[in-house]
Amino acid sequence: MATPEYNAPAFLVDLLNARSPSGYEGEAQSVVDRHLEPAADEYGKDPLGNRIATLNPGGDPTLLLTGHMDELGLMINYVDEKGFLFFETVGGIDLQTISGRRVSILTKDGVVRGITGRRAIHLLNAEERKKIPEIHNLWIDIGAKSKEEALKRVRIGDVGVYDHTFELFHGSLGVARAFDNKSGCYAVCEALRRLSAERAGLAAKVVSVATAQEEIGCRGARTIANRVPADFAIAVDVGHATDHPECDNRRFGEFKLGGGPIITRGANVTPPFFDRIVRVAEEMKIPYQIEASPRPTATDGRELQMGVGGVATAVISIPLRYMHTPSEMVDLEDVENTVRLLVGVARSLRSGDRGDW
Repeated sequence: MATPEYNAPAFLVDLLNARSPSGYEGEAQSVVDRHLEPAADEYGKDPLGNRIATLNPGGDPTLLLTGHMDELGLMINYVDEKGFLFFETVGGIDLQTISGRRVSILTKDGVVRGITGRRAIHLLNAEERKKIPEIHNLWIDIGAKSKEEALKRVRIGDVGVYDHTFELFHGSLGVARAFDNKSGCYAVCEALRRLSAERAGLAAKVVSVATAQEEIGCRGARTIANRVPADFAIAVDVGHATDHPECDNRRFGEFKLGGGPIITRGANVTPPFFDRIVRVAEEMKIPYQIEASPRPTATDGRELQMGVGGVATAVISIPLRYMHTPSEMVDLEDVENTVRLLVGVARSLRSGDRGDW
């Protein structure tokens, strides 16, 4: 019997297909504007490119939710005399995954298509085959005949992304180049949309932010942490699913696709807030997984916790396989359960609740 087609949310698919390398988030900003602004009581942006939606502005306490909308990319930094483009990476790309990819370069005149290249394996000697390529040994081919022709189509500083859009892979499993972190961005935005549609019983002020420039240092979250005085904050990102070969659970923990959102414990998370989130998950019968993290996480959460005198913070991650590759895999049921958990946590807050402990 054929598996029934899963209904992927249009908002999420639009975000996944938007091209938004760090510092060039325009396409993702437009998607967030279109889907989120109508649900907000207040809506704004800032010089970093964040999108800030507020619901129930007179509410108490204030809950801040963030998920970053930027992604990895390639930035053109040199064009040689034959018209081949050389680049630097935007964010932490594995150089072994770059060659042989179709890419979309964002230019002032629209998208220019290209292919990433390196010497074919037949032309590498035995020692070269064992090594990770250095970035100056990789290039982008746009079919130009000369430097002059190439520079009529692209400029130094233009950025590109892999030309891998969303695909429903099997059942509720989806594949895309940028589930990190369009899935988390969607989750915090969709949570606000659902709270807006059913406001009864909501005491808290909820601020959902699609943050910019996380992949190059959580820069958007830093400005938000200093701009939005919050009592509680949750950063939603992706986490490593370890249910595949070559993952030693003794080193990386045990996390699986379809196992529910991953709730972090550790220095970056306020213990009573962690307890609240787990309690809400159990009351709502939402499956969840727990991650141990003894130091600040590599997420927006590390900035949110240090905002405006300190904020009770939590980090929730969506399990993901093959992070920072052109084809990241996520179970969309985990995304849905993350949205449900955020809505439940927001509704659990009562006037006067604070995160001090």
